[in-house]
Parts: sequence; C-alpha cells; structure tokens
Amino acid sequence: MTSGLWELVLKGIWVTVQLLVFSALLAAAVSFVVGIARTHRLWIVRFLAGFYTEVFRGTSALIMIFWVFFVLPPAFGWQLVPMWAGTLALGLTYGAYGSEIVRGALNSVDPAQREGGIALSFSPWQRLRLILLPQAVPEMIPPFSNLLIELLKGTALVSVMGMGDLAFSGNLVRLALQESAEIYTYILLIYFVIAFLLTRVMRGLEKKLKAGLGRVPEGGGKKLPAPRPETTAVGAEAAGGR
Repeated sequence: MTSGLWELVLKGIWVTVQLLVFSALLAAAVSFVVGIARTHRLWIVRFLAGFYTEVFRGTSALIMIFWVFFVLPPAFGWQLVPMWAGTLALGLTYGAYGSEIVRGALNSVDPAQREGGIALSFSPWQRLRLILLPQAVPEMIPPFSNLLIELLKGTALVSVMGMGDLAFSGNLVRLALQESAEIYTYILLIYFVIAFLLTRVMRGLEKKLKAGLGRVPEGGGKKLPAPRPETTAVGAEAAGGR
C-alpha cells in the first residue's frame, strides 16, 4: 500500500479508538447505575431498570445505530454527528449487558457482609460504597473484559453511517487496490492487536484489585508452602523425656 492509503488506515484506527473509549465510558456509567438499580429495595426502581435492560438487550446494536442516526433527527429536529450517534447507541446497548454483570456481582457478595453493615448502622449508600462494591468490583473485571472486546468489535457497525472508522477505511483501501484478502487480513490483525492490549490491561487491573483485597486471581500467583507445625514447650519436654 502507498503512504496515503496507510495514512487512511491510521486515521481509521484513531477514530475506532476514540469511539471505543467514549462508548466504553458511557457503557460503564450505565452499567453501574442500572445494575445498582436492579438491586434497589423499591420495586418500581427495579422494574424500570429491568425494563431498560430487557429492551436494549433484546434489540440489535445495528438497528439502534440506524434509529439514533436516521430516525431521531426527523422526530426531534436535531442531528447528532456520527461519532456521538455511535457512542450513544453502543454505550446504551452494551451498558444493558454490563448492568447484568454489576447486578450479579453485587448479589454474589456474602449476605453476612450486608448484615454486618446493618449491624454497624451503615446507611444503604455506605453499605454499597464501603462493603459491597469493594468486594464486587474485582469479580466484575473478567466479564467486563469480555464485554469490552465485544464493544471493540461492535464499533465496526458505525461504518453504516459513513463514519471513517477502521472497518470503513479498510473498505475504501480495498476498493482502491482491488485486493480483498490482503487488506482484510491487515484489518483483522489490527483488531486482534487492540483486543490483546485491552485484555492485558484488564488482567493487570484485576490482579491489582484482588491484591488489594488480599486475594490472588486464579492462576496468577504462586502457591505458598504449608506452614510447619510449631512444637510447644510442653511437647518438647515430653519428647525429650521419651
């Protein structure tokens, strides 16, 4: 490829990374807000959060992008630029999946921990902030890592809006060179490298969070030798008298 075509691909990578960061931040915020709401003591809050989750999990991310970019502007009289339309559609869609991760992690915390917070007269917010989230967040990292990779691959859907992401740029290069195998192989490798880097970052974050709780992630640490039993003074005297 010529330098001009490589520059086009690099611009596509930058657009994809920006979209990934923005939509991941929105999805994370939605995940925690809706996931925590799914465990709320008021049934109406749980119902609304569950309704949102079911709607966005049950609809296609591609159709949601079409809806945000093509349907909402005539209905409300405003137009989002492709970057923010893609961010909104992907963030809301993948945030629905993330909310189930948050809900499951919070419910997996030992009930005795909640009871301890109640015994200490903690408010619901204090129990959530000081007891539940510190124990639940490390358990969220592995499924959130998988969801982040899925979000990376989902960014390719924004090419239907003519947005110059990696997939769109790769298609332009393919049309210019009339070479499908070579170009799409490069695109696959670029997506793989980005996904691999994200996986390593999330794995390091998981180890750091679990180390803060005094736990070692599975397969992430060495086994310590079993402690040798100590001989008490009475035992030593008895052994010496034999």
